[in-house]
Amino acid sequence: MAKTVFDKEMFLDLVVNFIPLFILLFFIVGYTVYNPFGIDTTFRSLQYALIVTPFIMLTILTYLSAKAIGTSERDAPVYLPGGATVDGAEPVEEHEE
Repeated sequence: MAKTVFDKEMFLDLVVNFIPLFILLFFIVGYTVYNPFGIDTTFRSLQYALIVTPFIMLTILTYLSAKAIGTSERDAPVYLPGGATVDGAEPVEEHEE
């Protein structure tokens, strides 16, 4: 059972969201340091809107999914491997007493 909301297994589940976040962050920093498209403010603001908006939305989604994963595993009973779908299977905690 998970003792904390954010543990190692939960971070492994969310690594698929961290990789695109780092890629988007790389482009945000890169386009801030080096502007390859000139100084036109219309295109620059559109460029940042198209990069920053998905970054913010993915950050919110990652946080909400981390909370959902953490709280769902905290209250769920733990079965032996393959035993969750077997009729009459008892959780592991009942065997440890």
